[in-house]
Amino acid sequence: MGSSGCDRCSQRKPGSVARTYVTANVPASLNGPHSEKNRAPAQHKPAEGQSITFGTMATRPDTIKVAPAGAAILGIVTLSHFVNDSFTAMLTPVLPEIQATYGISIARTAVLVAILAFVGSMLQPFTGLIGDRFGRRLLAALGPVLAAVGMTMMGYAPSFAALGLLIALAGIGSAIFHPSGAAYVAMGSRANQRGLFAALFSGGGTVGLAAGPLAATALGIHSLPYLMPIGFAVGLASYMITPDSAATGATRRPAEYLELWRGPIRTLWATGVLRSLSTVSYQGLLGFVLTARGQAQHIGPSLAVFSVASALGGIAGGRLSDRIGRTVVLRSSILITIPLFIALVYSRPEQWWYYPLMAVVGAVVNANLPVAVVAAQEYAPRHVATASALMMGFTWGT
Repeated sequence: MGSSGCDRCSQRKPGSVARTYVTANVPASLNGPHSEKNRAPAQHKPAEGQSITFGTMATRPDTIKVAPAGAAILGIVTLSHFVNDSFTAMLTPVLPEIQATYGISIARTAVLVAILAFVGSMLQPFTGLIGDRFGRRLLAALGPVLAAVGMTMMGYAPSFAALGLLIALAGIGSAIFHPSGAAYVAMGSRANQRGLFAALFSGGGTVGLAAGPLAATALGIHSLPYLMPIGFAVGLASYMITPDSAATGATRRPAEYLELWRGPIRTLWATGVLRSLSTVSYQGLLGFVLTARGQAQHIGPSLAVFSVASALGGIAGGRLSDRIGRTVVLRSSILITIPLFIALVYSRPEQWWYYPLMAVVGAVVNANLPVAVVAAQEYAPRHVATASALMMGFTWGT
């Protein structure tokens, strides 16, 4: 930081919080190789006992020039997200086949769903921490591979316990991929387009969640191994394309990661939990509500409209946050969603506004998901993968 930056800090009003910009350590392969000015400045290392500092969210951050290799990185991690989430989404539609194959009760099939959800979500902060400390390249590549192995072999486990281990393996693949993949998006995109590319990355996973059940239903549980090479191919491509992101400089203390909760990320996480609670509850109960009303034929179309609109809303929200600021989009999305959600709960499919309102709610409620991830990354640029994990898996799992 130059002296002018320190002068500005000293002139802040009493009671204001001084935050320092900390530039993320962007690998040289993502910056233009022609001059020194395109290189990311060295990180400021906290002194012993000093708390970490958080970067402020700028409305239009300074642009980081990205080499063509950056586009390849963004492309492969988005493709990996699609493949990873396609495999993990295959469990639910094949549960009846699993029940028949292993002779288990419906309650025990629910245990498998719980294993996948818990392992794939709640482990993400820990895998994000590993990625920040030791490098993300191998983690991002292994994610789709483990998900492919675990999910495609569901029909060939020798016992229910072995089946549970396969499901857990797929969950581990999902847990190690998401924080590292999101971190590569932040590293490979221009600073004033991070919201857009984070939304495209999120959209890749959303499309995968829709494609996975279709593939599993069409093939059946015993033909899923034919899809396993896709996971290996994408994992290999990811390892070949993404740069090594091993941590440099002094080893970071574990206490640094706990400090993340003392900053604004804690508020972002809390709003993410509330958003996740409302959307998951609504989607889970919608089928029961429509069935009770004798309108079960509208369950599939309603969820489809909501999911597609959510993907488009995430892209729109991400791009809008690049232009007008992350905080504006986050606050507006939350405030607008409340009355719209209430109106949707009291609407019925036979009313002309039901499906348009469903689309608007899906778009608005998901508009802040990629924005929250990018905001967390910008607040804690020294811990990008960990911050991403807190806003993704840890939020969903909670």
